[in-house]
Amino acid sequence: MLLLIQVSMLSQRNGIDELQQRTQADMNRYALSLQQTLDRYKDLPRLLSTHSELINTLLYDKSSDSRMRANLYLEQVNSVIGASDTYLMNSEGVTIAASNWTKSSSFVDRNFSFRPYFQDAVKGQPGRYFALGTTSNKRGYFFAYPVKHRGTIYGAVVVKIDLNEIEEDWSDPDTDLLVTDEDGVIFISTQPEWKFHTLRPLSQADVKRIINSLRYGNHQLTSLDVIKREQRADGSQLITLVDGPEIRNSALDGARAGEYLLQNTQVPEAGFKVAILASLKPVKRQAFNAMILAAFIYIAIVLLVLVLTIRRRIMKERSQFRSRELKTLEKNESRIRAIIDNTQAGLITLDSQGRIETFNHTAERLFGYREDQLKNRFFSLLLAHADRPVCWQHITNNANVFGNDLNIEASGRRQNGSFFPVELSIGQMPGEAGSRFLITMHDITERKQYEEALQQAQAELENRVRDRTLDLTKANQKLRDEMQQHKETQNELIQTAKLAVLGQMSAGINHELNQPLTAIRAYADNAQQFLRLSRIDNVERNLQEISQLTERMAKIIHPLKEFSRKSSGQQESVCLQSVRDGAMAIMYGRLGREDVVISWPEGLDRYYVLGDIVRIEQVLVNLIGNAIQAMDQQAERRIDIRLDYEEHCHVLYVHDAGPGIPEADLERVFEPFFTTKKAGSGLGLGLSISHRIIASMGGELSVSNHPAGGAQFRLALPADPSMDLNQQLTTL
Repeated sequence: MLLLIQVSMLSQRNGIDELQQRTQADMNRYALSLQQTLDRYKDLPRLLSTHSELINTLLYDKSSDSRMRANLYLEQVNSVIGASDTYLMNSEGVTIAASNWTKSSSFVDRNFSFRPYFQDAVKGQPGRYFALGTTSNKRGYFFAYPVKHRGTIYGAVVVKIDLNEIEEDWSDPDTDLLVTDEDGVIFISTQPEWKFHTLRPLSQADVKRIINSLRYGNHQLTSLDVIKREQRADGSQLITLVDGPEIRNSALDGARAGEYLLQNTQVPEAGFKVAILASLKPVKRQAFNAMILAAFIYIAIVLLVLVLTIRRRIMKERSQFRSRELKTLEKNESRIRAIIDNTQAGLITLDSQGRIETFNHTAERLFGYREDQLKNRFFSLLLAHADRPVCWQHITNNANVFGNDLNIEASGRRQNGSFFPVELSIGQMPGEAGSRFLITMHDITERKQYEEALQQAQAELENRVRDRTLDLTKANQKLRDEMQQHKETQNELIQTAKLAVLGQMSAGINHELNQPLTAIRAYADNAQQFLRLSRIDNVERNLQEISQLTERMAKIIHPLKEFSRKSSGQQESVCLQSVRDGAMAIMYGRLGREDVVISWPEGLDRYYVLGDIVRIEQVLVNLIGNAIQAMDQQAERRIDIRLDYEEHCHVLYVHDAGPGIPEADLERVFEPFFTTKKAGSGLGLGLSISHRIIASMGGELSVSNHPAGGAQFRLALPADPSMDLNQQLTTL
C-alpha cells in the first residue's frame, strides 16, 4: 500500500510539473497574441491627432458642418482599422465627434473627463485604459493621445477596441484564461461567470474607488470562491476553486469544487496580467492510472514468485527421474534427427552471393544431386530458366534488407533435366559474416493435380453460372423495361401538370386575345371603306396597325407554346433572368386578375445554374400559383422572391403572405396526392412532381413557415461551374 501511495504521489508531482511547463507556454503565447493585438492600435490615436480636419474642428471651425465632416472622417477611419469606436474630445472631456454618431448610443456631447485615459491625455501623455463602456455597456480597451497645436493641448483622440475575438479563440477544455487589471479584477475570461470578479478579495476602499470610477458599471466585484491555496517553488499556485463564484458554501449548496494550477504573467505597458487556470483532473487521472499499473505489476511479481516456487518444486521432483529418463530422451533425439533428415521439405542454405552452402537429404532426393556436387555452385542451376530472374533479383536486391521474404511457385530442374512444380520460399538469415539465405522447397506435384481437378469442377460450375446469368439477364431486362415505363409515366405526369397550368392560363389568354381581334376587325372594315374612297394612305396605316396587333397576339401565344413543349431532359447552363422572364410571361395575366404583387431580386442576368429551363419555369409557375391560391382570403397579396448563394448552389426563396402551412402537414407537402386545397382545386401532384424535377437536376426543394408569417419554399439549384465563384460571392 505504501508503494502504491508513493507511485501515485510521484506520478502526480511529475504530471503537475509537465502541466506547469505546458500551460506556461500557452499563457505566454496568449499574452504575446494579446500584446500584438494591442500594438496594432496603440499608435493610431497619435496618427489621428495630427489630422487637419480634427484640429480645425477643435480650434477654429466649431460649426455643425465642421463637426459633421469630423464625424464622417472618424466613421471612415473606424471602419478601415476595425476598431470598436473612435472619437474626438475637447479639453473639458466633452465628445464633439465620434464614429458612432449615427447610433442611438452615440458618444457625441457626452463627457468622459472622469476616465483616466483622458486625464493622461490632457497631461500630454498617451493614455491606456480598460473599462466597461458607460454608454454601450460593452467591454473595451481605450487608447488616447493628446491633440496639440503649437505646444498647447486642445483635446484628445480616443480609439476603443474589442478584445472579445482573442477571448473566443481559446478552445482548450482543460484550461481557462483570465486577464486582470492592476486591481486584480477579471475583465476577460473563457468562463463567462468569472468576469468582473477577483482572484483575491478587495478592500472596501479599493471597491469604492473602482465603483466611483464607473470602470465596471454596477458589477459587485466579488472574489472567486478559492477555498485553498498552495504556493509552489516555480511561482505557480495550486488552488481549490468552487465551481461558480456566487456559491459560498459548497457543503450546503452542493457546489462542485475543482483543483487548478494557477499561473500569471505581466503584459508589458498594458497595465494588466494574463493568468491561466489548468484543471488537475488529467493529472489526477494520470496518477490513478499509474497507481493501477503499479498494482498490476506488483500482483504480477507476486504471481511470478509463486510460479517460480512451484516450478522449483516440480523440477526438484523431476530430478529424481532424470537418470531413468536419460536413455529414453536419447532415443527420442535420434528419432527426431531422423525425422528432420527425412522431412518432406528440401532445405538449402545460400551465401550472400546466391551460392549453395548446405543441401539436406530431402533436397538431394528431390533434385537427384548430392550435396558435394552442388556446394559453392549458384542456386539458379536448380530452377527453370523462366523462374531464375525473379529469385536472382530477390537475392541481389535484398542482401542487406531483413524481413523481406519471397514465396512463389516455380519449376524445379532435376539432374536428369526433367522439371517438377515446387513451392519455393527464400528467407534471410542475418549473421556475422553478412546476410545468408534459407530456401525451403516442397514438391507440389500432387497439389497441382488437385488444382487441375478443381479447375475442371470450376469450369462446370461456370457453365451452370452462365446459364443462371442468362436467366438473370432476361429478368433484369424485364425490370429495366418496367423502369422505362415508370419513367415515361412520370414524364407524362409532368406534362399533364404543365397542361393543367395551361388550362388555368387559358381564361387570361382568351381575354388578352379578344381585344386585339376586335381591333383587327375594326381596322379591316375601315380599310375596305378607305379603299372604296381611294384613300390609300389610310388603308396603309390600318394595315400597319393590323400587323402590329398580330405580332402582339403572337407574343401572347408564345409562352403557351414554350411552356407546353416537352423538356429535352439535358443539363445546360440556364440564366436565372430567362427563368424569371419565362415564368412572368406565363403568369402575368393571372397576377393581374388576382391583384397579386410579386417582387424579384435585382441582377438575375448575372447568375447561371445547371438544369432544364422548361422544367425550372414549370416549378416556379407551380410555386407562384400555389402562393396565389394560399393568399385567396388575404387582404394584402404579395409574393417576395429572394436570391442567395449556399455551397455551390443558387437558392431562390419564394415567400407568400398567406396563413402558412400547419406544422403537422409540413412533412407531407411533397407526398403525391396530398393537398390542403378545396375539393376540385387540384390532385395534389404539383409539389410532388416539382420535388422530383428539382431532385433530377441535382437540386433541392423544401418548405418551411417564415418567422414573419406565410409559407416559404426554398429552391436550390447547382451553380454553373463555368462562372467564377469569387465573382458570384462578390455580386451576392
